[in-house]
Amino acid sequence: MSSVQNPATESLSPANTAQALDQLCINTIRTLTIDAVQKANSGHTGAPMGLAPVAYTLWQKFLRYDPTDPTWPNRDRFVLSVGHASMLLYSLIHLGNIRIPGTQEPAVSLEDIKNFRQNGSRTPGHPEYGFTIGVETTTGPLGAGCGNSVGMAIAGRWQAARYNKPGQTLFDYDVYTLCSDGDLMEGVACEAASLAGHLQLSNLCWIYDSNHITIEGKTDLAFSEDVAKRFESYGWNVLHVEDANDCDATTAALTTFKQTNDKPTLIIVHSIIGYGSPHKQNTSAAHSDPLGEEEVRLTKRFYNWPEDAQFLVPDGVLEHFAGSFGQRGKTMHAQWSNLFDQYRQADPQTAGQLDTMFARQLPENWDKNLPTFPADAKGMATRDASGKVLNVLAENCPWLVGGSADLAPSNKTKLVFEGAGALEPGNPGGRNVHFGIREHAMGAIVNGLALCDLRAFGATFLVFSDYLRPALRLSALMELPVFFVFTHDSIGVGEDGPTHQPIEHLASLRTIPHLITLRPADANETVEAYRVIFNQTARPAALALSRQALPVIDRTIYGSAEGVARGAYILADTEGDAPKVILLASGSEVSLCLEVFERLKKDGKGARVVSMPSWELFEQQESTYRDTVLPPAISARVAVEQASTFGWERYVGRSGEIIGMHGFGASAPYKALQNRFGFTVDKVLEAALAQLASTPAS
Repeated sequence: MSSVQNPATESLSPANTAQALDQLCINTIRTLTIDAVQKANSGHTGAPMGLAPVAYTLWQKFLRYDPTDPTWPNRDRFVLSVGHASMLLYSLIHLGNIRIPGTQEPAVSLEDIKNFRQNGSRTPGHPEYGFTIGVETTTGPLGAGCGNSVGMAIAGRWQAARYNKPGQTLFDYDVYTLCSDGDLMEGVACEAASLAGHLQLSNLCWIYDSNHITIEGKTDLAFSEDVAKRFESYGWNVLHVEDANDCDATTAALTTFKQTNDKPTLIIVHSIIGYGSPHKQNTSAAHSDPLGEEEVRLTKRFYNWPEDAQFLVPDGVLEHFAGSFGQRGKTMHAQWSNLFDQYRQADPQTAGQLDTMFARQLPENWDKNLPTFPADAKGMATRDASGKVLNVLAENCPWLVGGSADLAPSNKTKLVFEGAGALEPGNPGGRNVHFGIREHAMGAIVNGLALCDLRAFGATFLVFSDYLRPALRLSALMELPVFFVFTHDSIGVGEDGPTHQPIEHLASLRTIPHLITLRPADANETVEAYRVIFNQTARPAALALSRQALPVIDRTIYGSAEGVARGAYILADTEGDAPKVILLASGSEVSLCLEVFERLKKDGKGARVVSMPSWELFEQQESTYRDTVLPPAISARVAVEQASTFGWERYVGRSGEIIGMHGFGASAPYKALQNRFGFTVDKVLEAALAQLASTPAS
């Protein structure tokens, strides 16, 4: 740590000296940002410089956070939704001396700050959860952090309702979010704010940096609404801080938030972007550009800072953070730990449940009483099977929470066992979340629930997965074990027509790294799909389920549904010699392939049916298994799926045939659509025979 004299503290009273030390800390945050962005020649200086006094006040006076244990369950959450201001958060993590759990190693060292936005540094361009300790969620896409914070606030109230006892308050954490003009323009933030107001989330505080600047220039180019009135109509408490540099006003606003117990709070902070930069205030350039060497010197001169000093942390700054932010968090954590010890002695069973939840593990016997469905030609929709399985799992896992974007009766996701209940303003401990018609916010909120250790899910029609895809992508990026139940998975939607018939959606989901997409063929594959989902600790999953009934396959004749765990498996096979043609399918088309298989078998033509519920799981199997299921020597192949054909060529090869969708469907009864688009026994049989005819005899 370098030293610098602070002439502003000379000959002052103790009170004024403390104020000068506060200003020194604020300017340290600013200059670390300036130097990091300048060295990287990349990044955003404006918001961190303008918001430094606000963030400093929050951390020093209010935030409950133990830097020696950044995973303490009852810590306050700080979400930087304005993710391009990442250097603000990295500076706070460094100055707050947050440590990597179980070590004395800093989560963000000064060397990391010097390597801002460089390969392998813990200071990437936008904050990344799981990569940098102290980052509560991955932010960057504007509005995403706002949505996550609503999930966190819901989780905090849920945990309090379920686990707090008289005289034993284990959960009462608050969630603070820094957001920008851009965040509040995004639809996801609007959706999430609306639900937060409805749920009266009084543990949620958004701090809105109203600086009227976006990349294109002044916000009045496209944004002229009265944000305060909008949030008042949402049911929020709206406060104003007229000058971001007025730490007393920020303190007063945050104190009012702490005293508000019936609604969330929006603090509108009026700031000047790039405050302190003499020539770049009120310009969009300060939003994204390094200041330049001359501007850096002028800015440091404005701060009464050594103009040539770089990455300077003056004497007293770290100690000042440790004496307030650090000590407060350690003391409150110690008090909580003593309380939890008493709680454990009084109720070891519930305490053990909490230990399991905190570890993001599953309770013992989490899969007990899962149903096994008997063979049935008439069958049931996989969405119906899913509903039965989900209710069993939710009873077995008490911290499973979720719901649908206003489609629970269609998605079959309502939890109906005794004690489940609806999560409502007066019942924050309910298990059924009514997200409303807010798919994007639902995805972001589900991520926030998972980030607070709950097992969480959301649901809608598969075609509407597009609305929440950005949040699902972030689930995968953060490696969160959330899952989404997508029903109405094909043209089986029928009369609702092409606006509701998913075509490209399976292919789209399959392209997301780390996401497991599962499209089960019948009720028992649905059970096994849930086993796969619940065994995940670091991967999200998407279930694609049918509305129409699918035959429940007779497993005494065909392969075990346990093959779902390997992504693809041999469901039916020729006897004796190797098969001559392979029929591949997922979901509702598997039973169609079985009918074709039986026709070929009757005619003495050897075939194999491969059920392929999950490409991702199949691809992670060893090559010997994959070659056993799909022998390279067998080139005659037909893939059948009521969706885009994109991607199936990897499994059928250049000479195989894909029966899929090449357009957007139509409005008609389901069976008429099957005939129209070629999903019939005759069409698949015709394709199989053509493959056999074109394959040289061995």
